Amino acid sequence: MRARTRTTRRVVVLAAVASLGAGLLAGCADDGGDDTSSPDSGGSGKTTITLGLFGTMGFKEAGLYAEYEKLNPKIKIAENVIERNENYYPPLLNHLATNSGLQDVQAVEVANIAEIVSTQAAKLTDLSKAPGVQASTWLDWKWKQATTTDGQTVGLGTDVGPMAICYRKDLFKEAGLPTDREEVGKLWAGSWDKFVQVGQDYKAKAPAGTTFMDSPGGLLNAILGSESKKFYDESGEVIYKTNPAIKAGFDLTAKAAKDGLLGKQTQFQPAWDTTIANSKFAAISCPPWMLGTIKAKSKPDSAGKWDVAVPPKAGNWGGTFLTVPKSGKHVTEATKLITWLTAPEQQAKLFSVQGNFPSTPAAYTLPQVTGAKNEMTGDAPIGTIFGEAAKAIPVQVIGPKDQIIMQGLSDNGVILVTKGKSAKEAWDTATKTIDNNLEK
Repeated sequence: MRARTRTTRRVVVLAAVASLGAGLLAGCADDGGDDTSSPDSGGSGKTTITLGLFGTMGFKEAGLYAEYEKLNPKIKIAENVIERNENYYPPLLNHLATNSGLQDVQAVEVANIAEIVSTQAAKLTDLSKAPGVQASTWLDWKWKQATTTDGQTVGLGTDVGPMAICYRKDLFKEAGLPTDREEVGKLWAGSWDKFVQVGQDYKAKAPAGTTFMDSPGGLLNAILGSESKKFYDESGEVIYKTNPAIKAGFDLTAKAAKDGLLGKQTQFQPAWDTTIANSKFAAISCPPWMLGTIKAKSKPDSAGKWDVAVPPKAGNWGGTFLTVPKSGKHVTEATKLITWLTAPEQQAKLFSVQGNFPSTPAAYTLPQVTGAKNEMTGDAPIGTIFGEAAKAIPVQVIGPKDQIIMQGLSDNGVILVTKGKSAKEAWDTATKTIDNNLEK
């Protein structure tokens, strides 16, 4: 999704952030509710629909609010954006728990949707029954992520994060690697082990001061994002410590870190931003929204030097849902709005402007997607590349605390290898941190 901020959350921040978030959410609900022009106050008859969002979801930037207001003259749209999901989600949970202070529309990140579905569905509108909404419009796995066991669908999917590998053509060339995207994809086809081996080949002739990839967290996210079963099984049991795919991905990432193939930064932090600006790495795990991050953090002379190749295995990283709390002031109008915002035509427009890749397959054949180009990747047919990747994403088991587990494995775990810890020490630290947080 968009130039996305890091979507991490720690349980321990809940109490600290809830007070701040309560003011932000409730205060904005007051500001963005029926204003002096609303029917309730006898004004001009406009109804204000409020949206609580995080990061840069791009609806405003793509002109979708203005278009909807033109189509619906009696509607006014007001959004409240909190930059980071880790500061947005805990107070959202608090407001759902008390069923107060909620805006007409609330966004939910994919890493949090399972918790919302399992614990808060009763507070949210069943969108499967909304006029004009059909499950077949969305990728099947995307629709299921927001659907309860008894068939209630609490969120409409906006974007998905089909994984690719973005790479610097100039740095690959200097290291003696091919630069054509099809040839690059063949280097690591079907195997993350092959991908790491390409990193070894890069290191052998790497331009001074550069690493193969940006960070341990980026590689681990890509590897685990390509697994159908990660941290939970179908029954809801936590299995991350016993799932061999998780340990294998962790150990492979730790090996790459130990061998100096990865940068030492945590993604989405200032030091990591600097590595993009200064061209310090050659490849990065790259959902569509990452292109926005690359563009935002790069110097102007980097435009056109990037390209996009298929990943070793298809996977997903990111994506968001729009929900409608039952306690909102304008449930009917809010439902109509998000149904329109998530329709294929609007999702295609959003991708063409913001880089958020559609979760509706019908959008993949629209001109805004098939003809999409990105300033950083030149003539790369990014719409086609990401569209094929989206169709190949495995159906994944999402658990209520996926975000906490991923945070522990990456930013509290494998990154420690870059600081001199062994893979075992990093794993032990990560699992201890995760288990402590899961118990809270």
